[in-house]
Amino acid sequence: MDKKQKKTMLIIFGVIAAVLLAGIFLTSGNGGEEESVQVVMRDAVLHDVNKVNFLGMEVNPGLVAGFVTSGILIIAAILIRIFVIPKFTMVPGKFQMVLETLVGYFTNLGKTNSPHLNRLMGGYIFAAGAYIFTGTMLELFGIQVVTTGGHSVSMPAPLSDINGAIMMGCTSYLFILTGGIAAHGLKGILKTLKEFSLPISMSFRLFGALLSGALVTELVYYYTALSYVVPVIVGVLFTCLHALIQAYVLTMLVSIFYGEVSEPDVPKLKTKKVKAVKA
Repeated sequence: MDKKQKKTMLIIFGVIAAVLLAGIFLTSGNGGEEESVQVVMRDAVLHDVNKVNFLGMEVNPGLVAGFVTSGILIIAAILIRIFVIPKFTMVPGKFQMVLETLVGYFTNLGKTNSPHLNRLMGGYIFAAGAYIFTGTMLELFGIQVVTTGGHSVSMPAPLSDINGAIMMGCTSYLFILTGGIAAHGLKGILKTLKEFSLPISMSFRLFGALLSGALVTELVYYYTALSYVVPVIVGVLFTCLHALIQAYVLTMLVSIFYGEVSEPDVPKLKTKKVKAVKA
């Protein structure tokens, strides 16, 4: 890029910045929301105001987001299995390389942290990580759902609802429990139940992390003075970071705890007592 092109690009960016600044100062600072910021924040946490109609029932938008996320993953898996996997070649293309890298990463993660009884480990942490990542990235598309009150709201991440986070934590804990039972029988239940705080900690870690990003984004969008450029940076940054970090954290924790409870008991060596010989 020569100097003339650089100068042209700087002029374009300068004009765009000037227009955005003019919009900020010329627009009223009261914000574009009809609800107060307290109501917006409360509903983002409790989802007790903006309900949506689902099969004749009033439910949280997070439940609909959970079904949408599951549907996307199931349809994608079916299409990949039917149309992509049969066409795999010895020299992989770009998409095949991406799939093999992802599958290999989660398989190696499971084998590294869970050396024993890890046949299903790679599949579970891949599914859990894909669900967390896809559901969180769903926020970037701003899919609108109509509430029972007649106005539209953006579909949240499934795990920003405490119910969804609890179910993910409990499901992961039950998977860890199966590893303890497979390795130790009924004793494995007691061994796993010692970590009774594990599903609580995983649930609230997911919920707190994803909710914090949602609250910051809602706050930025609420005030008109911050509604230019900033939401794009904040929304994309928080969403992408949370999607990657939380998927990695949960899959890592599940594989580590599964490896601990599925580890076989080390047999105790019997030591023989040696009698002292009198001189």
